[in-house]
Formats: sequence, C-alpha cells, structure tokens
Amino acid sequence: MTARSFALFVLSAIVGYQPLVYAQKKADKKMVAQLEADITYLASDELEGRRTGTVGEKKAAEYIEKAYRDAEIEPYNNQYVHPFHFIYGKEIAPATYISINNVRLQVDEDAFPLPFSANKRVSSDILPDIMEQGSIWIIPLYSDQGQANDAYFDWEKSIYERGKEAAKQGAAGVVFFDAFGSKYEPSFNRHSEYDAVGIPLVFLTNKAYQKAIAKKDGVSIDMDITINKAERTGANIAAYIDNGAQYTVALGAHFDHLGYGEDGNSLYANAKKEHKIHHGADDNASGTAALLELAKWIKKNKKLHHYNYLFINFSGEELGLYGSKAFVKDKMMDSAHIAYMINMDMVGRLNDSTHALTIGGIGTSPAWSEVVDMGGPDFKLVIDSSGVGPSDHTSFYNAGIPVLFFFTGTHKDYYKPSDKAELINYTGEVKVIKYISNVVAKMDKEDTKPRFTATKQNATGVAKFKVTLGIMPDYTFESGGVRVDGVSDNRPAMKAGILQGDIITKLGDNKIMGMQSYMEALGKFAPGDKTKVTILRSGKEMVLPIELSK
Repeated sequence: MTARSFALFVLSAIVGYQPLVYAQKKADKKMVAQLEADITYLASDELEGRRTGTVGEKKAAEYIEKAYRDAEIEPYNNQYVHPFHFIYGKEIAPATYISINNVRLQVDEDAFPLPFSANKRVSSDILPDIMEQGSIWIIPLYSDQGQANDAYFDWEKSIYERGKEAAKQGAAGVVFFDAFGSKYEPSFNRHSEYDAVGIPLVFLTNKAYQKAIAKKDGVSIDMDITINKAERTGANIAAYIDNGAQYTVALGAHFDHLGYGEDGNSLYANAKKEHKIHHGADDNASGTAALLELAKWIKKNKKLHHYNYLFINFSGEELGLYGSKAFVKDKMMDSAHIAYMINMDMVGRLNDSTHALTIGGIGTSPAWSEVVDMGGPDFKLVIDSSGVGPSDHTSFYNAGIPVLFFFTGTHKDYYKPSDKAELINYTGEVKVIKYISNVVAKMDKEDTKPRFTATKQNATGVAKFKVTLGIMPDYTFESGGVRVDGVSDNRPAMKAGILQGDIITKLGDNKIMGMQSYMEALGKFAPGDKTKVTILRSGKEMVLPIELSK
C-alpha cells in the first residue's frame, strides 16, 4: 500500500471518506473544464456564429475533427469530413440592376426584385400613371396609410396576384412602390412559395420612390433581373468505433448556428440593423461538446461492445436539417443497420430550480420505457413521445429508426447574440451527459435492435384546409413539386401508395410547382372527393387514385 493509499484509508475510517466519490468529483471537474473549453471556442467571436458554408463553420469542423483524432476515434468511411450540397431558396444575382432616370438604385436597400420575378431585362420611358401594353407599369403597393401599417396585410400575395394580372394584360414589367412609408417594410423572401410570373416584378421603398418617381412628369426605367437558386455547401463530421457488431448506434448533435443572422432566422429585434454575431453557445455548441465527451467515454469503456458507434456532428440544421437529411440519404442510414439514434440539441442550460430535462422520441420504441427512468434527484423529466421535432433526429425517425432527443429547454437568449458560453450551466450539462451515458450503457447489453414504432404526427402546413394527404412535406426541396418526407399511418397518401421520397407534381388537374401551389390545390377539395395524384418515384412518373379526407 502506498503512502497516499494509506492516508486515504485512514481518512475514510475517520470521516467516512470514499475514494470513488473523490475520483468521481475529480472526473466531473475535468469534464466541466473540457466542456467549457470546447463551448468557449465554438461560441467565440472567431467563429462568427458558425453559419453553414462559412469560414466559421470550417473552423468549427476542424476543431471537432481534431478532437476525434486526439481521442483516437477513427473516421467514418475513411473520412471525417462529409460535404453536402443543397439549394437554400433563391437569391438575387449580383448582376441584377434597377435604374430609374439613369440613377442606379441600391439593390436590397432602395429596391429589390421579387423571388417569383422573371429573369429578363426590360426598359421603358413612361408616365407614372399610364399603363400601356409592352411598357413597364408603376403600381402603388398600398391603397392607404392604414393598409401600409397593417401588420397582417399580405404584401407578397398582393404583388404576386397583381403581377400575374398585369402580365396577362400585356405589361412588360411592374414596379410596385410604397407611397406611405410602411412600418413593416417588405424584404426579399428567399423561401417564397409562389410560382414564377412571366415578367420582372420589383418593389421600391418609400425613400427611393420619393426620390426617383414622386412628382416626376416622366420616368425612364431600365432593369435587368436575375433570380438564381441559392446553392450552398456544408460539411458534416463523422467518427466511428467499429466493434464488428451487427448494428450501429448513431449519436448526433449539430454544430452550425446563425452566423450574423443573415438568413433571417434571428429573434434579435435589431438583427437587420445591427451586424452582431449569434454565438450559439447553447444552440448548439453545448450538444457538440456533449457528443465529444460521450464519444471519448464510449471509446474508453471496453464493456460497450455489442454495438458499433457512429458519432455525427451535423451542419445545416438551422436552415432545415439539411446536413442530417443528406447524411441519412447519402450514407443509406436505415433500420436494417442502425439500431437507434440519440440527438442532443441545446443541453447546456439546465435550470437549477426546475431541473427540467425534455426527452423526445419516447414513443419510437417500446425499449425506451425500460431504459429511461424518472431521472432521480437530478431531473424532472418532460416526456414527448413523438419522433418528429425541430432537430436532426427527425431525419433518422423518417428512415424508420428509433430515436431519443435530449433538450434542456429554451430561454431568453435563444436565437440571439446573447447565447454565450458564460451562461452555460456546465455542472448541469455534466449531469445530462451522465444520464445519456447510462441510457447507452443499459442498451448495450446484447446485440439486438430495438423495435421501431411510428408515432402520431400532424401533417404540417395543411391543417387549415378541409382535406389533407397526411404527408410531411420536405420544405427544403426546391426542384419543382413537393417531395414527401414522411407519410402518416392510415391517411389518404398511405392508402394511395405514396411513399417517402416521392415527389408530388399534380393533384387532380392542379399542377404542383411548390408548397404554394400544393396548398392552393388542397383548398379546392372537400372530404370524400376522389381524384388522382401524379408523383415522380425514382424519376418515373406514376398516377395513383386517391380519396381525400380530413
């Protein structure tokens, strides 16, 4: 017995000191220090919010890859970095210009083309109140000050409908303007669901209107409009422990965040005016750091050998689960190979008063009731049965894989620049990591795959209509039609034979170009109506009979 061991033996005899407790506390402090180091870097100004496709995202990816290398965890499929390409709505091409009376307007500040505008150059010398065939028309967007200040006025729909009508009547293009100075200034909507109109459509701010058109006897307009699909590239990071097992467990967390809020998803009130970094410490540097700790723990724990373990750090989550969708599709993640998936998104702000820990996906397998207990003194569990949620586990659930989702709750800093590393509850996050590690350990008792069960879900986005197909649309799909991300049990789509991955191109006689035309088509039917639905499956067109219901 060494002198230190003898001292601990004496101490334990005198005051009941337990060496294992001492060792555990030391390990917890070490984990806290590592979590703090990881989250502080990932949420630092240097990474500028880790927006997908930026230098900040790349730096975060390099940091995560180094962590796996240092832990001697091998890359997945011989590479840590798994790039993915995606279309993120539409964007105004740099070559676009709008000129009035030979003064070139600042695109996005003075004026902008609508996302459903035609790609075309047009010019006219016109009188502002004359609308002739073959010329550019100038039309007020608002009828009065009240409409201009109405928060519920659908300005985009108004422009779309009047633009379509102007095109029918022979207009070469339309410039819509704000004559009143609206409180709710319109902006380019990259995710507009309206179908393309055959002429250029432009919106002019009140300031630009007063300067360029108001009180002018004649106006010369020249505009060259190009709207492109916004192509982006991101990168997932994946590491792998191969135990030679039949099934693999996937553990994941996304590492991207909002950057400066450029994509319009910030909840910061002055996001448009103030160029501030959205640090994303809790969302989701906390989950990223937790995943790295779990990976190191699994690597060291030789008792965990009944499964292989796959660790995936996703990007593109904030934009619509692009990274996890690409990974599931490209790597053929399915229930034949993946036993289950655990996702950690925002696990860094455990409330010391409520101890609330949300666990989603409980209903995706009966196995979860055996391994998820009531949390003990550390947690008050909030249970959600659904396999669908606003994070990456949804992509795995849609592939028929049981999932669990861990989440410590939202807070006032959510989606704001103030989500910083110093606000993380590091000791609370350690408790969450330990809880998840217990779930992993309980599951790794034998080489079996937990049974998958589908959970109830609403058909997102179609609840206001009299009928529904019972699908979950893929809102990230930008190539014409509506791609099916999920099919609800015993609903019209399932009964008709529609499958996940099918692209709906027609409902009855209604052509489906995107979500807008899809919703318009649904509005034309009533429960009990029988029609046909046209789909593309693996590039082949199929026509299926369908009976619509609520």
